[in-house]
Amino acid sequence: MTNERIYDVILFGATGYTGKLVAEYLARTRSPKLRWAIAGRNREKLEAVRSDLEGIDSRLADLPIVVANGLDRASLDVLAARARVVATAAGPFAKYGNMLPGTCARHGTHYCDLAGEVPFIRASIDASHALAERTGAKIVHACGFDSVPFDLGVFMLALRARAEGRDLAWAKGFATKIKGRVSGGTISSMIALMEDVNHRSDVRHMLANPYALNPDPETRTPVVNDQNMVRFDRDIGGFTAPFIMSGINTRVVRRSGALLGYGGAPDSFRYDEAMSFPLSAKGFAMASAFTAGLAGLALAMAIPTTRNWLARRVLPKPGEGPTKEQRDRGSFEVRLIGETTRGNKGHERLRLDALVAGNTDPGYGETATMLGESALCLAEDGDLLPKRAGVLTPASAMGDCLVTRLRRAKMTLEVSAT
Repeated sequence: MTNERIYDVILFGATGYTGKLVAEYLARTRSPKLRWAIAGRNREKLEAVRSDLEGIDSRLADLPIVVANGLDRASLDVLAARARVVATAAGPFAKYGNMLPGTCARHGTHYCDLAGEVPFIRASIDASHALAERTGAKIVHACGFDSVPFDLGVFMLALRARAEGRDLAWAKGFATKIKGRVSGGTISSMIALMEDVNHRSDVRHMLANPYALNPDPETRTPVVNDQNMVRFDRDIGGFTAPFIMSGINTRVVRRSGALLGYGGAPDSFRYDEAMSFPLSAKGFAMASAFTAGLAGLALAMAIPTTRNWLARRVLPKPGEGPTKEQRDRGSFEVRLIGETTRGNKGHERLRLDALVAGNTDPGYGETATMLGESALCLAEDGDLLPKRAGVLTPASAMGDCLVTRLRRAKMTLEVSAT
């Protein structure tokens, strides 16, 4: 990457619901030296965003605007060539974002997004990983609540295991508290994915593959399956139910495990994920109701007629989302549990625990923090970052640098051994 880039960070998709939140986060927290710009398809909408940002910081009256279209390769070439980092919130990514990761890889430009779409990320790996390795670009997907808390939580477990002279044999992620609302952009991404599922057998096969994002997606060990029913889990000491985001989070964490060698040997690290509930009759009832509701939603979204009706009449539209007051009332808590190998001297295995938590809506307030800090991390942390390029995960691309930044941003990231 040359030092002649005009901008340190360009935020693409800044006029969308989540993009505006990321722009506001950067307006409030960036270093005064940061050279940044907002980008999107519509100049008038970008100027309206800039006007709102001026209310946060009067110096942003002249914030640069870059007009680019995610479906126009020439405009994306200009965008990528001008920036050290491109951060994007312009989804659904499979529909509007296919060109941008590869364009950044070709220009040696770091990239981060909020993608929680497994087929999109797999296509990015296949098309751009080797190219990005050659150009030195870090192409980092899933830099929001999909899937930073889980990815960094397991990374902290692995780091602690290494500090004890051991490897991480297995880990489990548990969503113990989720309080937040969904936006129209997220719904739009879900609908686009379900339309692909209905028409493409390769997408159905990929979504069913627990190792779909591994360097070798044909990996079959250790054997894992996505949870689809209520279970008792002795490690968390309660009942568990399927977690709606495990279909993306588990794949991201397993890719991190493969890239970073969590288990110490190929195909030796196991990861599972679920929603946890108390060990009580009420907890069992809650887990059962959650599982049934999730199954009902999946069925409704799988049928075109009901999916279209929900999109028109019930679910929020693109550009809609929770109010600031609703976001401020949100929160999340994720607990990660793992166990080390015995180590070179045959010691007993250690149990490790990690906690990742935030105090605003996870999908929007905290996601804006996560993507904003990911962009700043890639732009500003330089030699502190891992010496690795390619299509990466948050843990493998930024690791402890991002952990440190999110702690400073008032998120909780803790790890302990017992």
